[in-house]
Amino acid sequence: MSRKVCFFMLLWIAVVTGSKAQDFALKTNGLYWLTTTPNIGLEFATSQKVTVELMGAYNPWTFKDDKKMRFWLAQPEVKYWLCEKFEGHYLGVHLHGAQFFGGFSDKRYDGYLAGGGISYGYDWILSPHWNLEATIGIGYARLWYKESPRIYCEKCYEDKHKNYFGPTKAAISLIYVF
Repeated sequence: MSRKVCFFMLLWIAVVTGSKAQDFALKTNGLYWLTTTPNIGLEFATSQKVTVELMGAYNPWTFKDDKKMRFWLAQPEVKYWLCEKFEGHYLGVHLHGAQFFGGFSDKRYDGYLAGGGISYGYDWILSPHWNLEATIGIGYARLWYKESPRIYCEKCYEDKHKNYFGPTKAAISLIYVF
């Protein structure tokens, strides 16, 4: 995303919410980076105890022997802070949606994911502008996809779906608070 687009998004949110200092944060999830998945999040306060996070991730890589699991993911979340925003414990409700394709075995998967869950997290203040946050979440995801042999064949796929209950969010995020 270009710097101009990011700047105008932040400006728009500031105007709409009437925000003051320390009402916005940019963040990135280190666990996603460990899986070579670039990601960025924007979090803004709607009150002293409630924030809204908009997070996105994209994995465009192809690995050795044409193995890949390319995807984009959006995961918005509303957080209720037990003390004060961007500090200490919080409880959250998140949604998630993704599109994916690829595979690491003899099968190829091409489909979508949607669902939601609840989360718990803790935010440590490192300095006036830097925080560290750990989050874990559980919930539900519905996957619907086409499964085909690894070498793609338009006529050789099966439509499948899967319901998943379990961990839906894990993050150790580095945060810059404006």
